[in-house]
Amino acid sequence: MASDLTLGTFPYKRPPLGTLPPMARTRAPAVAGLFTIDDGGPRLIGGRVPGTESYFFPKHLGGADPRVGPVGLEEVLLSRRGRVWSYTTSHYPPPPPFVATSEPYEPITVAAVELEHEKMVVLGQCTAGVGPEDLEVGMEMELAVDTLYRDDDCDYLVWKWRPVAAGSEDPEAERNGSSP
Repeated sequence: MASDLTLGTFPYKRPPLGTLPPMARTRAPAVAGLFTIDDGGPRLIGGRVPGTESYFFPKHLGGADPRVGPVGLEEVLLSRRGRVWSYTTSHYPPPPPFVATSEPYEPITVAAVELEHEKMVVLGQCTAGVGPEDLEVGMEMELAVDTLYRDDDCDYLVWKWRPVAAGSEDPEAERNGSSP
C-alpha cells in the first residue's frame, strides 16, 4: 500500500514496493573507438597524418603517407555526411562484431560513401528499411547510430548510413559557417 507524503508543497506518492520505474539503459558502442555517440550527432573517429590531408578509417588501420614516411596519426572526427559512391545488397551475414538479428539471415544494403571533407570512401551498412531501390550514386547520406544487439543492461551500438532527408540542414556545416 502506497503512503502519501508531503515534501514542501508538492505531494509525493511513493510507489508500491517492487514497482520502481525501469532504470535508463546504458548505450555503448559495440566496438570502442570507431565513432562518437554524443548529442552533436555521431561522428566516425579517424586518423590523419600530421600536416597533410591523408585520412584513415578506422584510425588503427592507418598506414603511412609515402611522401611523409611512418609517423603517429592525429585522431580526428570525420565528416558526418557524404555522397554515395557505390552500393549493393549483402546476401551473407557480415563478420563479427556484427550479429545477425534474424534467422534465417535477411539481406542488408551497404553503401560506400565518399566523405564530404576528407574525400575518402567509407563502406557501411544502411539503416533498416533502406534498400538498393532507395539509393543512387551521388545521393547525399549521413551517419546514424543504431542498436546492434542488447543485453539486460545495455544497448550496443553501431554506425550506419542513411539518406539525408530533403531540406535537412547539416548541423556540422552550421557550426563551421559553411553550407551543406
